[in-house]
Amino acid sequence: MMNNFDDLQKLGKDNMDVMMQSFGTVTKGFQAIASEVADYQKKSFEEGSAAVEKFAAAKSLDKAFEVQSDYAKSAYEGFVGEVTKLGEMFSDIAREAYKPYESAFAKVAK
Repeated sequence: MMNNFDDLQKLGKDNMDVMMQSFGTVTKGFQAIASEVADYQKKSFEEGSAAVEKFAAAKSLDKAFEVQSDYAKSAYEGFVGEVTKLGEMFSDIAREAYKPYESAFAKVAK
């Protein structure tokens, strides 16, 4: 009887360790994503401000359209690149958070 209690206690401790490892990985991942988003927002704001300055300094309507279209193109490309990067970061978080469970499942399957 005592052996079963010890086994149950060890299993509970092992499960808590796995959960805490996974939680730590997710927390670090979301911190990295928050930092990435903040950096992107800062960069995007700076680029937008520079585009407004160029737009205001344009001497002709053609130049203003050129500035606006260049900014729209670079903003779109930057956004698509950032979304792709964030998608990869979320995938990495999921993959890393699952790793501790893989070993736990392997122990149970034996």
